[in-house]
Amino acid sequence: MALKTNIILILSVVVLFETQLCKSEINRIDFPNDFYFGTGSSAIQYEGAAEEDGKGPSVWDTFSHIPGKITDLSTSGIGVDQYHRYQEDIQLMKDLGTNSYRLSISWPRIFPNGSGEINQAGVDHYNKFINALVAEGIEPFVTLYHWDLPQVLEDKYNGWLSSEIIKDYANFAETCFQKFGDRVKFWITMNEPYTVAVQGYDFGRQAPGHCSLLPSPLFCKIGNSAIEPYIVAHNFIRSHAAAADIYRKRYKGIQGGSIGTILNALWFVPATNTERDIVATQRAKDFMIGWFLDPFVFGDYPSSMKSRVGIRLPKFSQAESAIVKGSLDFVGINHFTTYYVKDDSMNITKRILKDALTDTGAVFLPFNGTHFIGEMTNSLWVFIAPEGIRSLMNYIRLKYGNLPIFITESGLPDLSTRLIPVRHAYFYLNDLQRIRYHSSYLPSLLASIKDGCNVKGYFVWALLDNWEWDNGYSARTGLYYVDYTDNLKRYPKKSAVWYKNFLKPTN
Repeated sequence: MALKTNIILILSVVVLFETQLCKSEINRIDFPNDFYFGTGSSAIQYEGAAEEDGKGPSVWDTFSHIPGKITDLSTSGIGVDQYHRYQEDIQLMKDLGTNSYRLSISWPRIFPNGSGEINQAGVDHYNKFINALVAEGIEPFVTLYHWDLPQVLEDKYNGWLSSEIIKDYANFAETCFQKFGDRVKFWITMNEPYTVAVQGYDFGRQAPGHCSLLPSPLFCKIGNSAIEPYIVAHNFIRSHAAAADIYRKRYKGIQGGSIGTILNALWFVPATNTERDIVATQRAKDFMIGWFLDPFVFGDYPSSMKSRVGIRLPKFSQAESAIVKGSLDFVGINHFTTYYVKDDSMNITKRILKDALTDTGAVFLPFNGTHFIGEMTNSLWVFIAPEGIRSLMNYIRLKYGNLPIFITESGLPDLSTRLIPVRHAYFYLNDLQRIRYHSSYLPSLLASIKDGCNVKGYFVWALLDNWEWDNGYSARTGLYYVDYTDNLKRYPKKSAVWYKNFLKPTN
């Protein structure tokens, strides 16, 4: 009897301890009244229905079917079936208490051929999805391009490597403004152009899989890692500007929305106090954040990029610079972690790789020789370093003016497999580390608002476990566990309980 009593007592202490972890020192009420708290998704990762209702193939549909490109050999065809289950997922959002949701519109679902005839079934789907969100009081934040380029445009003129993409992208964007702009008030033109440029055209790890890194025959059949990333990024910037110009001239005054873009941004800290590492850290910021924000705010690339990249870096004409500069109503920032930076003045990595990423002359490290930048996690690349998000917000405020900022992605992946049924998923359901992540990042973000940063929202990545690009289903990022062995059923993780408690209006 005593043994049973002791076991019950121990279990009670464990439950009490875990319940306390599900609480936060701050909560929703500490943030501005008009602050957006949401979750995020993208069409490729969530929708599925890859060959239904007239949708054309995207470069990711093609890429994911190439043997060896996706870690767990899965493809992008199913996602988590949100195309059919969006009503169910909206109820999950409603239960959490979020007031916003970030989704993307699949370009090849609207234009199977990239341009030309509109696929009405695709328009109908997004109308129903957006209407359902609005009906529940959930603000839709719509990303126009989250990496699913119509394959036909890749075949026709090499996609983002050609300036022809600008016209077709602008046509797609304007079609979305026309069809959905009466309800969508936040338009996001691009998601992480840096990632596409580097992973898709430098390393070849993501679609369309271009690179010239040694030993290139093992990775890519085509590409030039030293040149193509800059061409692609240049066309992203010009495409955003073209879409923003159309929106502002033809739709903004009537529809009353705003338009911005999303950049991924690590925060960087010098590995030592030496002048070389301090200067290298600023170069790292220039080559990740400044690569895009400098043109959008100042009309040209950072001087460090122009001097180090030279003739490989495209130039803006005077007319292009004029339309690019000032083309952001807001900026979305995808921020996950922080790294140390060490100077690579001897260009050791450059001599080996000869690619665009090494133009920084800097190396990113999680360890500075004495300690890690933050708590290590199961994801391997994310370290819990909450101070970074406050420093990043202030950096943008001081360098680029007080742009409205939305944290459009922040979260913690867990290495996993799709073969684990929910009955064996205790570790993933009891995701206390994810709670530690958000419950430390949010106070740091709030501190940046008190510093004067114009931060307007925070979107947890992600609502559900999902198909994570080249990682397939081998990484779980959701507040809800998806059982891939049992009809994609959704189950709340402990982090979902924590987020719900954080957002309770009675707090």
